[in-house]
Amino acid sequence: MRSETVSAAAGKSVLLVDLDPEPKSRVEGGGKAGPISGRDHGGLSRLRSSSLEIKEKEIREKGSEILREQLDTAKKELKLKDKECERLSQVRNQLEQELEELTASLFEEAHKMVHEANVKQAAAEKQLKEAQGKIDVLQAEVTALKTLVLTSTPSSPNRQLHPQLQPPGTRGAARHVRNKSASGAFTSSPGKPKPSSVSIAAKEDREVDSVLYAEFLLWKENPSVERSSVFLSRIYGEDIGPCLSFTRSELSQLVQSAVENNSLTIEPVAMSALPVVKAAAIECGGPKKCALSGMSRLCRHRIKLGDKGSYYYISPSSRARITAVCNFFTYIRYIQQGLVRHDAEQMFWEVTRLRREMTVAKLGFYLTDQG
Repeated sequence: MRSETVSAAAGKSVLLVDLDPEPKSRVEGGGKAGPISGRDHGGLSRLRSSSLEIKEKEIREKGSEILREQLDTAKKELKLKDKECERLSQVRNQLEQELEELTASLFEEAHKMVHEANVKQAAAEKQLKEAQGKIDVLQAEVTALKTLVLTSTPSSPNRQLHPQLQPPGTRGAARHVRNKSASGAFTSSPGKPKPSSVSIAAKEDREVDSVLYAEFLLWKENPSVERSSVFLSRIYGEDIGPCLSFTRSELSQLVQSAVENNSLTIEPVAMSALPVVKAAAIECGGPKKCALSGMSRLCRHRIKLGDKGSYYYISPSSRARITAVCNFFTYIRYIQQGLVRHDAEQMFWEVTRLRREMTVAKLGFYLTDQG
C-alpha cells in the first residue's frame, strides 16, 4: 500500500491511498514478501470512509451556501415587489380621491352656473320689460310733439307751441292745454308705466322653517329617494304629486314612475319635419296636441318612458313641470351619493328653491326657452 498527502481544492489536506484489488506481498528492507494483514484492510476502509465524508461535507456546505444566496436574492426581490405594490396602491387611492373631488367640484360649479344664469335671465327679462315701457312712453311723447309741430305753419301758427301769441289772459290756459296734450300723450297707452313712476326692485328675504328643517336634517342622516321618510313624504304630497298631476292620470303615473327610476327621456322635435310613425316607436299625441293635458298646444318636445317604444308629445308647460321634478330628484340623488359638499342649511335652501320651481311650474309659469 502506498499513501501520500496532497492539498485539496478547499484548502484541506487529504490522504490519498493506493489500494490494490488483491492482497500483495512486499519486501521491506530486503526481507521476505508476505500478504497484507487484516489490520491494513481496516485502515484502508477507514481512510476511504473519511475521504468520502469530507467530500460530502464540502458538497453540502457549497450547496447550502448557494441556496442561502438564492434565498437572499428572492427575499430582496420580494421586498422590492412589495414596495412597488404599496406605491401603486397609494397612487390609485390618490387618483380615486382626486377624481371624487373633481366630480363634486364640477357638479357644484355647474349647478352654480345654472343658478346664476337663471338669475341673470330673470334680471334681463325684467330690464327688457322696463326698457320696452320707457320706449313706449318716449314714442308716445314724440308722436304728440310731431302732431303739435305739423299743425303749426307760418300762416297759421299753433298757439300751443307759441304761447306768446296768446292774449295775456289766456296764456295760462294755453300752457294748460299743452300740458293736457302732453299728459294725454303719456296716458294714451293704457297699462304702460308713467315717466315719473320709479321701479323699485324688492329684495327677497327668507327665514328657515324649523319643522321643515328638522325633517330635512332627519332625512339627511340616511338620505334616500324612497318616500317612506317624513321629509320626502311631505314633498310628494305638496309638490311632486300636484306637479305631475295631468288630465291623463294613467300616463301621469307612468311619467312619475319613470322620473323616480331615472329612466325618462326628453328630446326636442324637429318642427320642420312631419312626424313619421316607426315600427319600434308609437308616437302619442302630436305636434299640436299634448299627450298629458290633452289640450291643443304646439309641442316642441316628446318624452320616452324607459325602454318602452312609445313617444309622447308634450307642451311647453308640461315639459316645464316634468323638468322641475327631474331637477329636484337629480339634486336629491347627488346628496345621497355624497357629491354635494355644502353645509346642511345651504342644501336645505337649494331643496326649497327646487320645490318652489315645482310649484311655479304647476301654476303654469315657465321660461320661454323651455318651450
